[in-house]
Amino acid sequence: MAFDENNAQRIRTFLQHKEADFFEKKMFGGLVFMVDKKLCCGTRLDKQTGENLLLCRIDDKAYQDALERDDIIPMPNAERPMKNYIFVTENGWQRNPDLEFWLQICLEFNPIAKASKKK
Repeated sequence: MAFDENNAQRIRTFLQHKEADFFEKKMFGGLVFMVDKKLCCGTRLDKQTGENLLLCRIDDKAYQDALERDDIIPMPNAERPMKNYIFVTENGWQRNPDLEFWLQICLEFNPIAKASKKK
């Protein structure tokens, strides 16, 4: 589980400022933030490049718009990308206004996002 603690703290600070009900969980090779018991966002270091990635769970429209950007990587799955999940590369979220933009989109989607099925 590799992630940059400074970036994790930036996410924590934003969520605390928004008074989000969140907790952290090590998952997807990094650290994710669960809001209202649903995956909302996260951060990890790319194993191959060492680049800091921001994991975002966003709605369908934001997902389609994001895929047209150069700083977005669809989250891979076994056969195809996972719908509504993207990674934002470092240059797309290192400035605070950019990070806040992505995290706000994640928070706006969270109330309508489906919770994971309990195993």
